[in-house]
Amino acid sequence: MGVAVRVIPCLDVDAGRVVKGVNFKGLRDAGDPVELAHRYDKAGADELTFLDVTASSSERETTFDVVRRTAEEVFIPLTVGGGVRGVAEVDRLLRDGADKASINTAAIARPDVIDEITRHFGSQVLVLSVDARRVQGDTRTASGFEVTTHGGRRGTGIDAVAWAKEAADRGVGEILLNSIDADGTKEGFDLELIRLIRAAVTVPLIASGGAGAPEHFPPAIEAGADAVLAASVFHFGPVDMIAKVKSAIRAAGFDVR
Repeated sequence: MGVAVRVIPCLDVDAGRVVKGVNFKGLRDAGDPVELAHRYDKAGADELTFLDVTASSSERETTFDVVRRTAEEVFIPLTVGGGVRGVAEVDRLLRDGADKASINTAAIARPDVIDEITRHFGSQVLVLSVDARRVQGDTRTASGFEVTTHGGRRGTGIDAVAWAKEAADRGVGEILLNSIDADGTKEGFDLELIRLIRAAVTVPLIASGGAGAPEHFPPAIEAGADAVLAASVFHFGPVDMIAKVKSAIRAAGFDVR
């Protein structure tokens, strides 16, 4: 076993508040992002991920402010995504205290942006967020999974495995793999999806979507995840949930920070 597994709480931020839904719908308030970030830092989180779920220009300044305030309070790595379109947004986020930027829709629209950002800042700052779901209706992809945009609401017809491989070849430092089918269900990670992406790429893979209990985390690592990310299970679970998750991962024989 190589590098220790990372446990990462995800804060979906909407207009300066943390929210959480099921399959990206029905959002409910989960608190102040800076307070939650502080709590997770104390509770032993290895990193934090912020996703600006509205990502409209009107909320953009709110997000920069939240990032700044969080970076002052918290000393674990912070990844921020939502509305990252290119070098300029990444530069601003890094200046405001983020360690990494996560890109999704902009990279699908114009894959060259991956090369531009990684050339400018290095691969280690860029995380590709892939919102993948099983193909529906007439859509067919080789892997049976397609990439979606707009929080899982729009299919692209792009094969999720092929896209992850292309992005890795272009130089993204990590892939954050969100299962739209499993998101918020609390029934466990999509292990088939994790295995498929793991077989296609060598960059670190962060599994997201579906965690509901500590015992859901080890199978995701078994399937090939280098890090595990969750939201609801941490926001609405007991305060020692991160410790419980790490215990479960250790008990399964994996090295954890």
